[in-house]
Amino acid sequence: VQLQASGGGLVQAGGSLRLSCAASGSMFSISVMGWFRRAPGKQRELVATRTHSGIENYADSVKGRFTVSRDNAKDLVYLQMNALKREDTAVYYCYAEIRRAYGTDTYWGQGTLVTVSS
Repeated sequence: VQLQASGGGLVQAGGSLRLSCAASGSMFSISVMGWFRRAPGKQRELVATRTHSGIENYADSVKGRFTVSRDNAKDLVYLQMNALKREDTAVYYCYAEIRRAYGTDTYWGQGTLVTVSS
């Protein structure tokens, strides 16, 4: 499975950006899709995920500002980011998880940079 993310860029604090990610090559239903991020000097952290059935999970730091959505039929996932803050500056990674009979396979996109300026 390959993940291709897009939509990063430079935005002023308080602004909005929308990230998109397309998964290809999966012959199975993708259980979870979402986003992680790695800020400069920090470890990668969860931002938001959404299961195939619609259960969402958000980091506390983005609740109320970010929204994750999916198009299950097209294996797409989006991250709408509003009221961006400087601390949201990071490389954002698309994530996908497929649960199989033998376990869980995880996949990562190449990352897209989001820079929030003051």
